[in-house]
Amino acid sequence: MTQLLKPLIEQITKDPLVHAKWLNTLSFMENTGAKKISRFESKTDVSLLILKHAAEEHRHAYYLKKQISKLAPTGFENYDDAWLISPQTSKYYLDMLDVWVSKYIKKTLGLSGYELKWASYLLVTYAIEVRADELYPIYQEILTSIHSKIQVKSIIVEEVGHLNEMKAQLAEFSTDWETHAAVACDLENKLFQAWIQSLSQLYPLN
Repeated sequence: MTQLLKPLIEQITKDPLVHAKWLNTLSFMENTGAKKISRFESKTDVSLLILKHAAEEHRHAYYLKKQISKLAPTGFENYDDAWLISPQTSKYYLDMLDVWVSKYIKKTLGLSGYELKWASYLLVTYAIEVRADELYPIYQEILTSIHSKIQVKSIIVEEVGHLNEMKAQLAEFSTDWETHAAVACDLENKLFQAWIQSLSQLYPLN
């Protein structure tokens, strides 16, 4: 199903309104990620790295949202379902990844309370950063090929940095972090494939 990603994005970018919904959905996902960082962080033990990550996720949401005006002069003031691509599946992808990873951590590592929240944050964020590291370069390649005014190059650079930062944090969390990260990525992949399938049904390839 992942092989459908590039042709699917190519299809989406053919229609300015659909493309605007795609941008708004990516913005929604980045904003949700930023809010989750704030939800998972300690009330007092907040590092500069966590603040940086949250700030950059918010910036990505803003940057994506701001570019919508290049495609659609009106609308898209919010994240209402009417302005998102496959809103229910998009939200399900984000919400269920938290649930599934938390269940895995609780069952495998026996963590609870703040330790459970922190471990979940690390693994969920890592899995999403791995996905972003795939999705944004493909999107940018398509934008370049169609000479679009939309750009995500700065996001790509920062997402690479985020991924490296998450690896370092996971290494501090557990010596067996790669095993747990692989499980988180597998869970994410199941949800991502369902999301892509939903989009491909809405916007079938020619």
